Amino acid sequence: MSQSFGKGCHLHLIDGSAFIFRAYHALPPLTRKSDGLPIGAVSGFCNMLQKYVEGNTGPDAPTHVAVIFDKGSHTFRNDLYDLYKANREAMPEDLRPQMPLTREATRAFNIACKEIEGYEADDIIATLAVQAREAGGQVTIVSSDKDLMQLVGDGVEMFDAMKNRRIDRDGVFEKFGVGPERVVDVQALAGDSVDNVPGAPGIGVKTAALLINEYGDLETLLDRAEEIKQPKRRQTLIEKRDQIELSKKLVQLDEATPLDFTLDDLEVKDPEPEALMAFLAEMEFRTLTKRIADQLGVEAPTIKDAPAKPEAEPQEDIAFDASNYECVRDAAALQPWLDQIRERGWVAVDTETTGLNEMIAGLVGISICVEPGKACYIPLTHRASATDDLFGSDDLAEGQMPLDDALALLKPVFEDPSILKIGQNMKYDAKIFARYGVTVAPIDDTMLMSYAMHGGEHGHGMDTLSERYLDHTPIPIKPLLGSGKSAITFDKVPIDDATAYAAEDADITLRLWQHFKPQLHQAQVTTVYETLERPLVPVLTEMEMHGIKVDRETLSRMSNAFAQKMAGLEAEIHELAGETFNVGSPAQLGEILFDKMSLPGGKRGKTGKYSTGADILEDLATEHELPRRVLDWRQLSKLKSTYTDALQTHINPNTGRVHTSYSITGANTGRLASTDPNLQNIPVRTEEGRRIREAFVAEPGNVLLSLDYSQIELRILAHIAGIDALKQAFADGLDIHAMTASEMFDVPLEEMTPDIRRQAKAINFGVIYGISGFGLARNLRIPRSEAQGFIDRYFERFPGIRTYMDDTVAFAKEHGYVQTLFGRKIHTTEINAKGPHAGFAKRAAINAPIQGTAADVIRRAMVRMPAAIADLPARMLLQVHDELLFEVSEDAVEATIEAARDVMEGASDPAVKLDVRLVVDAGQGANWAEAH
Repeated sequence: MSQSFGKGCHLHLIDGSAFIFRAYHALPPLTRKSDGLPIGAVSGFCNMLQKYVEGNTGPDAPTHVAVIFDKGSHTFRNDLYDLYKANREAMPEDLRPQMPLTREATRAFNIACKEIEGYEADDIIATLAVQAREAGGQVTIVSSDKDLMQLVGDGVEMFDAMKNRRIDRDGVFEKFGVGPERVVDVQALAGDSVDNVPGAPGIGVKTAALLINEYGDLETLLDRAEEIKQPKRRQTLIEKRDQIELSKKLVQLDEATPLDFTLDDLEVKDPEPEALMAFLAEMEFRTLTKRIADQLGVEAPTIKDAPAKPEAEPQEDIAFDASNYECVRDAAALQPWLDQIRERGWVAVDTETTGLNEMIAGLVGISICVEPGKACYIPLTHRASATDDLFGSDDLAEGQMPLDDALALLKPVFEDPSILKIGQNMKYDAKIFARYGVTVAPIDDTMLMSYAMHGGEHGHGMDTLSERYLDHTPIPIKPLLGSGKSAITFDKVPIDDATAYAAEDADITLRLWQHFKPQLHQAQVTTVYETLERPLVPVLTEMEMHGIKVDRETLSRMSNAFAQKMAGLEAEIHELAGETFNVGSPAQLGEILFDKMSLPGGKRGKTGKYSTGADILEDLATEHELPRRVLDWRQLSKLKSTYTDALQTHINPNTGRVHTSYSITGANTGRLASTDPNLQNIPVRTEEGRRIREAFVAEPGNVLLSLDYSQIELRILAHIAGIDALKQAFADGLDIHAMTASEMFDVPLEEMTPDIRRQAKAINFGVIYGISGFGLARNLRIPRSEAQGFIDRYFERFPGIRTYMDDTVAFAKEHGYVQTLFGRKIHTTEINAKGPHAGFAKRAAINAPIQGTAADVIRRAMVRMPAAIADLPARMLLQVHDELLFEVSEDAVEATIEAARDVMEGASDPAVKLDVRLVVDAGQGANWAEAH
């Protein structure tokens, strides 16, 4: 019988988030067999709810109950302090779709389910607890959350369901050293690293409790802070008063949260069997459904078995048929597509452009797909003629939507946070749209999904994926555009042909998405995709579009200097050879080296000419001066042609900056690859190579800021291989490369030169990646016996490295992949190969977990960086291996260093706790060379 809440009533308030995360972490991954939907957390949550219901019967049973949830991530506390909870990890992607299902589960059990926008669950619980206490009732908060302990007392207690333990005033004192009424004061002083509540630096819970017990409350303590005897503690309390008072506001629960319901609405109700059975059956919880059905005395519904291949979508059987694709030529035709997108909540999208350079390519058309086989193409800027006339006419073809009109209609959809935009290499499309004022978010990327699951197995281009997973060969682009001098751009392709080609791309993308999405969880790479791949897209988009300023005059001067130095090297080479010849001619060089000088190792190719590749010359360089000089000449020639000459052509005429493009899937290990131009391979081992960075400059009033991980791969090796000697060396702050150089070359640390240290660095990294004595001799240009001696001594000093190498190769042979500390799988398809590939495959397997983990760390840092520097006049410009380069206002350098360093040095935690601390070096200057 219904009753108003009052004396004799007992309210149970269940912390929904605690139940969910406990369920998520306690159970192995579980997916719904019919469609691959993650349901592990929902299963655990339902079991916990059922046990709660079973355990709360009889005279002590609650009269009122509610499960309280958080709604959204932004609350009034974020308005007080924008860094509140900024350190929290993003929600695991396989948990995200389960969150609304836990609400449905609560309602299916006929338990009140409450959440309020802008307030945390704890605030709602606090308000309800106070209301219930004032009404004369009793309250039990089902949670172990320390923040709720400030509510305990006067009829309010907590119950830790996981430990089956009640928490009263004594339990609170045991936790905080103070009573519930002073918990907030202690928390304000101690802060909270999880919620990023700053507190008083250097003061923990025990010290805070001592201070509060001595002075009575926080306000009195702060007013009398000058009486504190300990100087550092006294100074902290005085200087950080505002921060401490802010912290108290952050941890103080709001007991007056505006509610849109009353305590009477929370009255306990019996489950309605039909609704509960329907939900459990929909989730395909066979055991739980049967057990609850028996308890309720009803018949359990039948749950059909899933098809043999649950990952395959029924729609994938629909044949590709270009005749079904629609050409959308006006707003009236586009509107039904927009309605379908909003109805479904997702859309596959692709762009057609005049070229591959996103910074200058023009948008020609847009294709979208809402379900397999149902796609359209929106032509926008196709030309009237496939060839330019004598007057360069750019008349548009008839039957197209005006570009501005189409974008005006699509922009609200593409920017709607509730609609998922699906693409193949979405970064390209995002940059195209961004140039037209459209921000595409949120996104899914089939290329990145494939990369997360199949890195190292095969390529991730659309044609490859379509043929491999959809058994469909896409319409080729070459017949449409032609080749060579007669090739045309896409805007000159007839609209009918463009429709079939472009709409099919969107169709393929959607089908790949349906195929890959459920497989991410099954392959156990959802976290990799959601934390390391997908969130990198908007970060790189912004970096690439901003670009970096390059000084054309500096490059021109360098080109001239390189040309002069090359001429000097040519003269030396001719003198060593005893005659003049074309140094740039491999054929002439081969004749000099092997016919005239009779050097060893000469091999003729199929054409009858000697091979003079870098590997051949590097071998010879250990024996003779001429090949060394040729290698130096080639290095300068490459610097000149690839950088000082070519970079000038890459300067964007509209921005005056160079805009590199990063390939997220360019390396199996997770390292980014820079292209058009490649700014990651600028040589830094030679003085000339390092000087090229002088041409990369900051705008007036700004400086370039470089933050670089110090020896990150050796630190990761020390952790992964458990090498105590390396761990201790890092803990002691030793320069590992210098230490190695001192031991290997018998040079005192105080006499160390950069060149000697660089040689030691080559030994450190060469050895851990399985380099041979032959390879190390080539790299250092020393005799092979000497190089092998270095390697033997290295393994004697660090025996754990050999164990790591052997164990890693054995794992790769057994499983076909190796793994980074963050779960990235790098497939080793040739690990069991015989012959020449065997050595390379083993070295790659040894390398991958170390280099891949380092790549994952810097990816995590990059993903978190925009939020960390959002309020600073700073931009992240480049990523080069272990380095991030920023452009920063001169007056914000120190603040940016502090913010960026915090992100980078903490990029592994809490996902992975390294035994060796990450260290980031910072440098600044007017140009990149000075900064680095």
